Amino acid sequence: MALLPILRYPDPRLHKKAATVSVVDDSIRQLVRDMAETMYAAPGIGLAATQVDVHKRVIVIDVTEDKSSLLVLIDPEIVDRDGEQVCEEGCLSVPGIFDKVARSEHVRVRALGTDGESFELDANGLLAVCVQHEMDHLEGIVFVEHLSRLKQTRIRAKLEKQARITA
Repeated sequence: MALLPILRYPDPRLHKKAATVSVVDDSIRQLVRDMAETMYAAPGIGLAATQVDVHKRVIVIDVTEDKSSLLVLIDPEIVDRDGEQVCEEGCLSVPGIFDKVARSEHVRVRALGTDGESFELDANGLLAVCVQHEMDHLEGIVFVEHLSRLKQTRIRAKLEKQARITA
C-alpha cells in the first residue's frame, strides 16, 4: 500500500470529471487500499479518487470514531434524496478551511463494492453529507464552490499565502 499525494485547491485537476469504472479489477482494489491508507493518515473521513489525481469514480469513507468501518463506493449514483441539513464541512484538498454547506439530510446511493457487485445504501446525517461531498469531487466540484464568490476569493488568497509560507 502507498500514501498518495492529495491535490490542493485550487489545482485545476480537482475540476476534472471522473470516468466510469468499467471493471472492478485488482488495479481498482489496489487504488481503494491506497486511498483508504491515505485518508486515514491525513486524517480524514472521506476521499475521492479525483483528490489523488486518479479520475475514476471511486470513493472511500469512514465516519466512525475508531476507523473501523470503511465504506467503498465505486461508480456511485444518488437514486433518492430528501430533507435538508446545514453542516460545517472541511476537505483534505482545502486544508484548514471549514464552512457551512447545505446538503440533503438523507440520500440513497447505488454503487459497486470491491467485489464488483451492486448494492444500495441509505445514508443520513454525517454519512449523507460525506457521500454528497465526495460525489461532488467526482463531478469536479470542491465544497468551497458552494460558498459565495467573496468567500471563495478569500479562501483562495489564504491558501495561496499558506503555500508561499511553506514553500
